Amino acid sequence: MVIRRLKELDHYERRLHGRGFRVIAGLDEAGRGALAGPMIAAAVILPEDFDTEGLEDSKLLSPKQRDEQFDRIRAAAVAVAVARAMPGRIDRRGLHRTNKLLLRRALRDLPVEPEFVLNDGFPIGRLPVPSLAVRKGDVVCASVAAASVVAKVTRDRMMDRYHRRFPAYGFDTNRGYGTRAHWEALDRLGPTPIHRRSFKGVGDGGSGRRGTYSPGEGWRRP
Repeated sequence: MVIRRLKELDHYERRLHGRGFRVIAGLDEAGRGALAGPMIAAAVILPEDFDTEGLEDSKLLSPKQRDEQFDRIRAAAVAVAVARAMPGRIDRRGLHRTNKLLLRRALRDLPVEPEFVLNDGFPIGRLPVPSLAVRKGDVVCASVAAASVVAKVTRDRMMDRYHRRFPAYGFDTNRGYGTRAHWEALDRLGPTPIHRRSFKGVGDGGSGRRGTYSPGEGWRRP
């Protein structure tokens, strides 16, 4: 699905600059719906003159484009912070609660304090500065798109390392999401230490599953 952008990518940032906010942080996470692997949150503060050419929501970029944007963001950003939650923590605290805690931690770990926060999707709450939750924020806000790229690339590189430990599950391609081949590996071999056992069908080795999941497409029934 192609999402048509009606405004410039940095539209929200420019409006906030016009209201006197100079230091704006974007927040996003990667791996929320995966069956295995960590959830990664990123916070990014871009300079006001950052060139947004080629910057998009990470799901709309090829792996090569994501790597290029990742390097560009890391080189030019005013500040970047990354936080992670491993599967055991997600199982204990719950997915949504962990998601919000992780986003707050990434924001707290920034070496530069922002004056305003933009985040993708839902309100986070309990932030020390004003904030705005923007629907499709990773598509329409430059700082959130940058955070989505940092979170996605960081997580993909971790999943590549996990693939070397658990090659039968295909983590180098499915990134821990519930593809048919991933579910079949769970049926044959059971969960690894990096699987989220609280997710339906994972803790019992794949039985009782409801379908497959991939970013941008959601659940599909078998």
